[in-house]
Amino acid sequence: ELYYDRGNHHEFVSLVKDLARPGEFTQSQTFDFEFTHVEKPYESYTGQNVKLRYFLRATVSRRLNDVVKEMDIVVHTLSTYPELNSSIKMEVGIEDCLHIEFEYNKSKYHLKDVIVGKIYFLLVRIKIKHMEIDIIKRETTGTGPNVYHENDTIAKYEIMDGAPVRGESIPIRLFLAGYELTPTMRDINKKFSVRYYLNLVLIDEEERRYFKQQEVVLWRKGDIVRKSMSHQAAIASQRFEGTSSHGEAKTPSQPAENNGRQ
Repeated sequence: ELYYDRGNHHEFVSLVKDLARPGEFTQSQTFDFEFTHVEKPYESYTGQNVKLRYFLRATVSRRLNDVVKEMDIVVHTLSTYPELNSSIKMEVGIEDCLHIEFEYNKSKYHLKDVIVGKIYFLLVRIKIKHMEIDIIKRETTGTGPNVYHENDTIAKYEIMDGAPVRGESIPIRLFLAGYELTPTMRDINKKFSVRYYLNLVLIDEEERRYFKQQEVVLWRKGDIVRKSMSHQAAIASQRFEGTSSHGEAKTPSQPAENNGRQ
């Protein structure tokens, strides 16, 4: 659902089942239903200009007007740990005034992760009052000439108060679990994208702002899968311990020997 195009809803999945034949309701009735193997390719999302939702809709068709009831369903897209997750290193500055190096330990973070990094000052000739790091969400909707960008500052985290000196190193440790974040979304159904940026901001005593943005990728960690695997591992471990403590184990199809046989 694009808010600037409220009259049109773009459906990417739709399944319909008839639950009852035409007739009359004279008492309360219950109807069972089941949608098996439903494809849910995208994560639920509610933003500034777009909403992606899954919902169940029950409709009772009548002669005059229908009775319609909807219930929303939240869908999360779980991911596995990315194989390539390089750190981010960059040098920025203003000639003969400011020169800094900043480093983030990774370029891809899960939603409960911790951003660890450091800022190293190579040259400081301006009076810096404080420094902060912001998490910015950029929502892009539309295509072609009708593209809308909406920036939303999710978090502001102060990492330094006071003037730094040359050679000083400022550590960064930003916990993501306390903020309302979604995974990075790229060209969802060719309608919208959601990207996240780390914005390093320095403010001098004259309230001038110096900043540098760096995109990071956010993903939702598959905790449910991990717990399931650990549960299976625990069961396998119990079976192994039970086997080793009793010596040789018999398979269910192997008949037990007759101990009373002469």
